[in-house]
Amino acid sequence: MKLPQIQIRTTDIQMDWQKQDPIQYIKQPSAGLSISQPAAILEMSTTPGKLTIDSSNARRDLGFFPTGEMIERYAQEGKNEAAKGLVRRMQEGRQMRESAGKGQEGAVIQQIAKQNHGPKRAGPYNIEFVPSVGSVKTNYHPGKLDINITRRYPQINVQVNKVIHAYTPGKITGTMIQRPRVDIDVLR
Repeated sequence: MKLPQIQIRTTDIQMDWQKQDPIQYIKQPSAGLSISQPAAILEMSTTPGKLTIDSSNARRDLGFFPTGEMIERYAQEGKNEAAKGLVRRMQEGRQMRESAGKGQEGAVIQQIAKQNHGPKRAGPYNIEFVPSVGSVKTNYHPGKLDINITRRYPQINVQVNKVIHAYTPGKITGTMIQRPRVDIDVLR
């Protein structure tokens, strides 16, 4: 006896695929940056120095006196010279009185005239430095300089820009060209 046979035929599916790639766009804009540096504040104050020079003693050494002092000095010299002259006249009068009438016949007057007249030696001569050492007095008070600096920090402003991101997803579409099939035949 003969057994029936089964014959199986298969037909595969055939597809036509269309693929659309995804599109991705990414852009990072630069950050906005602004920097400014304000100038520092500088304050300076000075107290000036003071120099005092006292040359009054040097001027006195040179013979320059203040007017009031000069008047007092000349008045005192005048009084002293007048007193000297008065003393001298008294001495000469006493000398004439004591020597008069002793047969000298005017010799006393000649002797007094010789005492009062003739070259007088100024002496002694020495070298003198005018003005004297240390006659000019100086005094100095130094000045002062104050410097104040106020530091000012830089101003930095940053503006961060967001990322620009655009994405179009990809797509796959398919069309079936041939359907799958299974044929089963029974052969006897």
